[in-house]
Amino acid sequence: MIRFTPIPTETVRAYQAGGPDANGQAPERGLSDGGGNPCRHCMTMIPKGAPMLILAHRPFPEPQPYAEIGPIFLCADACGPGGGTTLPQVLDSPDYILRGYGTDDRIVYGTGAVVATPALLEEAEARFGDAEVAYLHVRSARNNCFQVRIDRA
Repeated sequence: MIRFTPIPTETVRAYQAGGPDANGQAPERGLSDGGGNPCRHCMTMIPKGAPMLILAHRPFPEPQPYAEIGPIFLCADACGPGGGTTLPQVLDSPDYILRGYGTDDRIVYGTGAVVATPALLEEAEARFGDAEVAYLHVRSARNNCFQVRIDRA
């Protein structure tokens, strides 16, 4: 069984308070256009007209060659953590990159692929069949943006 894991609440609260992003900059503030602005914390789409943050995020504990940094959206106001064992609302594109990482936070080669969204759960379970895979990332298949982490439940 798998679990979709949002960005940790303490990290999100620091960004919402204006703390620096992965590039050392304060998050940009904007208003959601109502389409394509997925919050990586509550795992829902940010409603049209709602305040949001745009920032660079590194979903790894420390910089290293495999620790990709990329843009994400967050609700500007406090929101509760999403996630769970079912496909989050924010995963509404036709497909995503699914990639495994080891306990050293580096890519486990051979685990990355573009996967159709309806097959994400099954493909994630299959990746966890490899003992080297500690967790997975779901990333945009078009822009490579981090979407959500997947852990063993």
